Amino acid sequence: MDTIVGTYECKVDAKGRLLLPAPLKKQLASSLQNGFVLKRSVFQSCLELYPMQEWLLMTEKISKLNRFVKKNNDFIRKFTAGVKIVEIDALGRLLVPKDLVLFASISKEVVFSSAINIVEIWDKDLYEKSIGDEEIDFADLAEEVMGNINDNDYGIS
Repeated sequence: MDTIVGTYECKVDAKGRLLLPAPLKKQLASSLQNGFVLKRSVFQSCLELYPMQEWLLMTEKISKLNRFVKKNNDFIRKFTAGVKIVEIDALGRLLVPKDLVLFASISKEVVFSSAINIVEIWDKDLYEKSIGDEEIDFADLAEEVMGNINDNDYGIS
C-alpha cells in the first residue's frame, strides 16, 4: 500500500453517505476492489478507514497475541468493537453505519485526514479542536516522538 497524503473536507448527504474527494479516491483506487474496514479510533473520537490490505496486516499482528491472557483478550474485543466491512460505491460514496456516526459525532461536515496508511474520518468541528489543542505543544511532541531517531540515509535531522 502506498502512503496516503492529504486532508480533505466533504459534506454528509441526506442518507448519511460521504462523497470521497477525487484526489483521495484516486489514491485509494488500487484498494477499491478489495474493500475497506471502518472502525472506531483507539485514542480519538474519529473513525479509521483501513484498506483491506492494511487491515489484514493489522489483524496478522493482533492474531499473535495470546488469547489466554485476559488483557490481550480484552484488547482484541475493544479494538474490534464496531468494526465494519464497507465499500465505496461506483459514485465514490461511503456509507458510514449509524453506530459509527454516533461514536464519531459526525454531523454535517467531515474531514478525511491521511494517517500514513489509513484515513481518519472526523466531524469537522472535532478535527479542528484536535489539531488546535492548546494543551499539546507540537514542537515538544515532535521532539519527544522523533527526537531520538537518527536516520542519516534519509536526511532526517
